[in-house]
Amino acid sequence: MGIEERSRALYPPEIPYTIEVPPWRVEQLLENTKNRYPDNPAIYFYGKQWTYDQLWQDARRFARALQDRGIKVGERVALMLPNCPQFVIAYYGTLMAGGIVTQINPLLVPRELEALLVDSQSSAIIAFDGVLDKVAAVRANTSLRMVIGVSLTGSAAMDGVEDFSQVLTQVTGEPAPIDGSNQDVAALQYTGGTTGRSKGAMLTHRNLVSNVLQNYYISDQGMTVGEEVMLTVLPLFHVYGMTVCMNLGIYLGAKLVMLPRFDIKDVLTAIKEHGVTMFPGVPTMYVALLQAADVEAYDVSSVRICNSGSAPMPVELMARFESRTGAVILEGYGLSEASPVTHSTPLWGKRKPGTVGIALPSTECRVVDPESGRDVAPGELGELWIRGPQVMQGYWNRPTETAETLTADGWLRTGDVASYDEEGYVAIMDRLKDLIIASGYNVYPREVEEVLYQHPDVVEAVVVGAPDAYRGETVRAVVVPRKDSGLTVEALTQYLNANLAAYKRPKIIEFREQLPKSAVGKILRRVVRDEI
Repeated sequence: MGIEERSRALYPPEIPYTIEVPPWRVEQLLENTKNRYPDNPAIYFYGKQWTYDQLWQDARRFARALQDRGIKVGERVALMLPNCPQFVIAYYGTLMAGGIVTQINPLLVPRELEALLVDSQSSAIIAFDGVLDKVAAVRANTSLRMVIGVSLTGSAAMDGVEDFSQVLTQVTGEPAPIDGSNQDVAALQYTGGTTGRSKGAMLTHRNLVSNVLQNYYISDQGMTVGEEVMLTVLPLFHVYGMTVCMNLGIYLGAKLVMLPRFDIKDVLTAIKEHGVTMFPGVPTMYVALLQAADVEAYDVSSVRICNSGSAPMPVELMARFESRTGAVILEGYGLSEASPVTHSTPLWGKRKPGTVGIALPSTECRVVDPESGRDVAPGELGELWIRGPQVMQGYWNRPTETAETLTADGWLRTGDVASYDEEGYVAIMDRLKDLIIASGYNVYPREVEEVLYQHPDVVEAVVVGAPDAYRGETVRAVVVPRKDSGLTVEALTQYLNANLAAYKRPKIIEFREQLPKSAVGKILRRVVRDEI
């Protein structure tokens, strides 16, 4: 029995393993909810609230504004915004106009921004006032015809920049109908560049709609359409936030409580004041909540579902968080090339900490020996391969990289080392490129990190391979100790000696006050490795 059959066998009769993906474009998610719940709150942002009807109307106005300014079907429109209502309006408005959204991290420096704008050949950019100087610095070297500024920190007034609010208020008329289908590309989701230069994953409307439905069905019995409150602190420019917060939230008719960045006080206040029921996050966010000295002063009992993704969730951290808050963490797995989710702990099924759950509906997976190409047996390690309706069309203008990542029959090579058990639950060990080979032994950083996280005085940890003239590579751990814990390198070394085989033990341990993280809060192993 293969891994797919094992996963399929776990689905109860009322939860479909194979789903029919309707021929919707992404903007129909918003239209459907607007028709069902026009007066339901859609977005709450620092005292301002949009109903679903208001959100729909604003998105329609923005679509018409783009069309009036010459944006054609298939042109790329870049969004360089933190979480804010204007992001959702511009995202759905761009799709209504037939455009393709180019997702851009506002933290990029001008050199990185220019590279993405040139690669995507974006014709327009919607950027908040805090980054307009970066846009101005590179604009002449790009194909940008239009810049629309969003005032969040002061004023977006700048030569050659239109104001977002004025653009909306000056619109007259409805957007012109477009000739489009769900096979069209909806978004260019640029990869993090951890394995080389950043590439734009072409995610179609069908890819994104299917992943919304897949995420819904894997947790079907725990979600109530029209009643959920979604804490939206994951960046929407990140594929995880885009799908699991924004698109799934809108499909559910949820109230999206938006925060532009993760601040522990703001998060706890939002949960308490709005009765947040769903909190998609990443492990570092849950670490911060555990470290909050006054978390007991806030009522967090409304939170039922915490989705953890983007990085592995240490087992010890999960246990401590659930014990302290009473919430349930559902760990999942995904990647930009799969819209992004492929696996999740089923809300209706068995939970196995240390795994990322089972394959989502309509998702095939294999664990393949990279040397022989054969499917491995339960318990053996190999590369995880994925096939399903959420898998990207390919990389934008990258036929060679596309052919290296997608097989001729549609399998996505993830580049991640995984195993599966007798029931089809998948455990992600590491990226193939993160494997440390020390004196001929394979050392998987996550295994060492799991042991480090079990130490009560370790807050965060990352393990990398460091060059070693004798061993080839040696294991190095970079650790953030608990403040005022008094933890020493010697004490941590003794602990590791008692809990790891000799070849897995870090030969170098470094203490730091913090670790480098991405905008979504993922610890950047590559940055640490490059620094070393």
